[in-house]
Amino acid sequence: MQKPESSTRTLVLRGLSLVAFAVITIFVFSMRDRAAELAVYGYPGIFLISMLSSATVIFPAPGLAIVFGMAGVFHPMGVAFAAACGAALGETTGYLAGIGGRSVVENTQIYARFEPFVRKYGVFAIAGLAAIPNPFFDLASIAAGALKLPYWKFLLAAWCGQLIKMTYIAYAGSLAINWLLGF
Repeated sequence: MQKPESSTRTLVLRGLSLVAFAVITIFVFSMRDRAAELAVYGYPGIFLISMLSSATVIFPAPGLAIVFGMAGVFHPMGVAFAAACGAALGETTGYLAGIGGRSVVENTQIYARFEPFVRKYGVFAIAGLAAIPNPFFDLASIAAGALKLPYWKFLLAAWCGQLIKMTYIAYAGSLAINWLLGF
């Protein structure tokens, strides 16, 4: 049985996590139309675009398309690295949603499919799902937060997976641009 101050602390932390998640999501959604403008800032712009597009849990954002296109202008590995760092950090919103909304997501059918997978494979599930373009990574992030996977492990696994994904997207973009331009 939990001590009263422990359960109060847990409720406060969950509430703060939900508020942080909501504020970040609203901010990113309001900035979605201006994301392409950040690309003119080079690698820091790519980092920010990637972070903002990964921070959206519900609404889609143009992150992968920007990575694909920017790899024709900048070195693909630099683009992949900047994008992976931003995307991994942006996935914190899903993790926070899992911590804050644990009681809400635990009873959903889709969460019920991801929770055992993330529980069983942990960081390998996070890295594997981050390495492929799919809309379900947000659910894995939520499950990681709800399961209280240590944040640093989540962040490292998300970064590894994102680096793999961003590398092949950046090189595909670089090759496509070079092919189109006839180089």
